[in-house]
Amino acid sequence: METYYHEGAGYNPFFIKDNWQVAQLNYMPELGFQSIDRMEKHMETDEIFILTKGTAVLIAGIKTTAEFQFKLIKMELGVTYNITVNTWHNIAMSTDAEVIIVEKSNTHLGDFAYQPLGATEKANLSKGISSLLQ
Repeated sequence: METYYHEGAGYNPFFIKDNWQVAQLNYMPELGFQSIDRMEKHMETDEIFILTKGTAVLIAGIKTTAEFQFKLIKMELGVTYNITVNTWHNIAMSTDAEVIIVEKSNTHLGDFAYQPLGATEKANLSKGISSLLQ
């Protein structure tokens, strides 16, 4: 039997096998509730998120010609959330938050695209997160 736990900040893919991997994502400043400044997507995999500690908001973004429109979900402990392939997304976390991520193996090595948020998008997202957490 093997056990894994990531104590540091950020993302750590600690179990990679066959065509899938399990990682742990812990809070880091750029994922703070008022710090999100970009969206990301994966072109070859869905991404599973499971909150195991703290508070987190899962963010899905629909890119229109003008700007992102956001769908926000306050995550519940132990519930499995799936972000489907090619969906813009991010996650905002409390300082004590820990999330387990399951995805196609080696996703962290190249299957990602980033889109920076403009000032209006950042303000809208920040306001939406604050409202959801109240």
